[in-house]
Amino acid sequence: MIKINKGKRFQQAVDAVEEFLRRTKGKDQTSSHTSADDKSRRNSSEERSRPNSGDEKRKLSLTEGKVKKNMGEGKKRVSSGSTERGSKSPLKRAQEQSPRKRGRPPKDEKDLTIPESSTVKGMMAGPMAAFKWQPTASEPVKDADPHFHHFLLSQTEKPAVCYQAITKKLKICEEETGSTSIQAADSTAVNGSITPTDKKIGFLGLGLMGSGIVSNLLKMGHTVTVWNRTAEKCDLFIQEGARLGRTPAEVVSTCDITFACVSDPKAAKDLVLGPSGVLQGIRPGKCYVDMSTVDADTVTELAQVIVSRGGRFLEAPVSGNQQLSNDGMLVILAAGDRGLYEDCSSCFQAMGKTSFFLGEVGNAAKMMLIVNMVQGSFMATIAEGLTLAQVTGQSQQTLLDILNQGQLASIFLDQKCQNILQGNFKPDFYLKYIQKDLRLAIALGDAVNHPTPMAAAANEVYKRAKALDQSDNDMSAVYRAYIH
Repeated sequence: MIKINKGKRFQQAVDAVEEFLRRTKGKDQTSSHTSADDKSRRNSSEERSRPNSGDEKRKLSLTEGKVKKNMGEGKKRVSSGSTERGSKSPLKRAQEQSPRKRGRPPKDEKDLTIPESSTVKGMMAGPMAAFKWQPTASEPVKDADPHFHHFLLSQTEKPAVCYQAITKKLKICEEETGSTSIQAADSTAVNGSITPTDKKIGFLGLGLMGSGIVSNLLKMGHTVTVWNRTAEKCDLFIQEGARLGRTPAEVVSTCDITFACVSDPKAAKDLVLGPSGVLQGIRPGKCYVDMSTVDADTVTELAQVIVSRGGRFLEAPVSGNQQLSNDGMLVILAAGDRGLYEDCSSCFQAMGKTSFFLGEVGNAAKMMLIVNMVQGSFMATIAEGLTLAQVTGQSQQTLLDILNQGQLASIFLDQKCQNILQGNFKPDFYLKYIQKDLRLAIALGDAVNHPTPMAAAANEVYKRAKALDQSDNDMSAVYRAYIH
């Protein structure tokens, strides 16, 4: 499920779901034949009373059509003028029962298969061939790829109708906490499912995260103007249809909503307050969305100066890594101007699978630091466990296999352990940035007199890794702090 191009995750999911259905429904072929034979015997007297041979042929066609459908074959269903309810396809029955809510499957149709639509056909013609999901005949299909199975379970409580979980719909849900989330699991994968805003979008910062975000905005039809401190990084996006801004101030003045994603609090302040910065382009009605992971004090200061010039401000740090950014599967935590949050809905759908509105400015920064504190501490623990396994003569690969079969199983765990086992620390999330987030999270705890001993211990390990020149490697390179 790890691919470079946007939208492949959804396509992989469709491919794997169909493979799963073909195999499981194939096992039920015998029972399907038996059921069809029983029905034929029950209706034998009625068939004998009909001398027309054409009716018999239509009966046989109906039976064959049902068997083929249960086997997962995407052939056209055979229609019939029969009035028997069993002769109608599940899709047709669902359409005829108009009082039922749209998209909700009938309770008595638990074997509902995925209807073949023009959208699915279009995706099948895409880059799906790169995804190889071929479990052996000796193992259960559902266990062939535990990560994919976990992904399906996380999307729906009813795997029999899991296709609904990957049809990408906008959903607004209010929680007891008062937060709101705009959810669209893999919205970038369904071509044409997003109606891009007609507002002009600006984007400042084309690092690991920003590059994937801009790429998805462009692919979903948004009009985007880009700027980056290193101008050469803009060239690829200009070729994809983006416009070039010469300064942050120019981008803000020519765009309706400008997003920014930079590395740390200092970079965020310099971008707004520096020469030719964002503040010089702000005027009443202009919107600024800071997606950087910074502390609450920094984002509050930026919000105040933007609003003081008549601008609108939203903080929207993102949880994820480079791969999730490329796939349009980030989790966006937003706070500030609620109206601006809603104006950004098509952008958030393009770049992420879920976005949350958390209230007043500063809340998103605090939540993001807590999330990264947990992630950074977990990574340090993974590295510690792998090194302990090595020095005690245990197989690191076996340890990973055991963890992948237990409650800790996750794509994050598998990816980072594979990095360590292969000695490949190409950055997906810079080690220096996770250490920065741990430091800011510890300071957040200090500000409210709350102990953070686990984060503090992990922070020390990352500081040692930085001393070993691992700053520009992936966070999994913290492993090297334990072996030196």
